[in-house]
Amino acid sequence: MAETRKAHPRRQREGFYAAYCQGQGIDIGVGRIDTFDGEDALPVPGIHTWDKDNGDATFMHGVANESYDFVYTSHILEHIANATLGLKNWWRILKPGGYLILYAPHRDLYEKRRELPSIWNWDHKFFLLPEDDDLPFTLGLKPLVLGALSAESLEIISLRTCDEGHTITDPSLHSDGEYSIEMVVRKRILT
Repeated sequence: MAETRKAHPRRQREGFYAAYCQGQGIDIGVGRIDTFDGEDALPVPGIHTWDKDNGDATFMHGVANESYDFVYTSHILEHIANATLGLKNWWRILKPGGYLILYAPHRDLYEKRRELPSIWNWDHKFFLLPEDDDLPFTLGLKPLVLGALSAESLEIISLRTCDEGHTITDPSLHSDGEYSIEMVVRKRILT
């Protein structure tokens, strides 16, 4: 996948990296190579990566609590059978004051259908929309996050549809450009 690469020019223009990707971060589900040239890693200095070779992204076994200033996932959440548990563990490894950045396929831009299975990726466990559930196959990203994490511990910074360069609406053709939901959540510093 090259979803992070597709979002890169927009994120550079918007100052995304300077705003949310400072300090030590981890890119979950990136692949084996942690360079932007070889794979689809977040292009920031010193990014750590996690993929299947490291273990199940649902649990993040071996990663200490509050280890990272930001946690980034691109097109991985929809592959997690227990998304609530995955979110809780990604939150667990995030430092207070840090950012959880979720980038996931938007059902209506990527799938262009309402029922599983995905014709583009057979491993998708569910579809996603930004705010609304459309059960039984589609979860709203915002309600999913709010249901998984303690509402008083988070602040939603951004929730948006990213469709830059998206032109293909024919459901029989794979989409082009960005076809994703981007959510940035800040972990509050509780005293």
